[in-house]
Amino acid sequence: MPTYKNKEDLIVEIEKTAKLFISEFDAVNENDKNKHIEGVDRTPGQMIAYQLGWMNLVMSWDKDELEGKEVITPAYNYKWNKLGGLYEKFYKEYEEYSLFELKELFSNCTEQMIIWINNFSNDELFTQDIRKWASSTPSKWPIWKWVHINTVAPFKTFRTKIRKWKKLNSQ
Repeated sequence: MPTYKNKEDLIVEIEKTAKLFISEFDAVNENDKNKHIEGVDRTPGQMIAYQLGWMNLVMSWDKDELEGKEVITPAYNYKWNKLGGLYEKFYKEYEEYSLFELKELFSNCTEQMIIWINNFSNDELFTQDIRKWASSTPSKWPIWKWVHINTVAPFKTFRTKIRKWKKLNSQ
């Protein structure tokens, strides 16, 4: 996993990888948004829904903790070792949106994530045990790692998936 010197470096990487990821969908036809392709585990719509689900979930953990609510990770009625149901929830939540709308939601959510990150000091972002939710798993990651693993890392991974999807779809 890469490291970042400060929150500005993290934000630059999020902006760069988010832009590269979402631009891959410019060449996807709206009619193909929900098209399953053998060899790719998600449809284009599901790929964006996955990103939206995780970004919103991470920010909600922090919001809930600050409001004094109990934070259950990954989410109420879901376990870390059985995330398939959570992914299905994300897909269901966003299935009625057009590809254009999903791209807009993604851009807006990425902007909200960056605003949220900017509200942290570098110490808060890079120090362990600043938030209970961030320390709720055995890894006890600092906030930046939760951000990275739910933005930059999947933006890169899913960029590869959508490229494979487009290649197989054109054959």
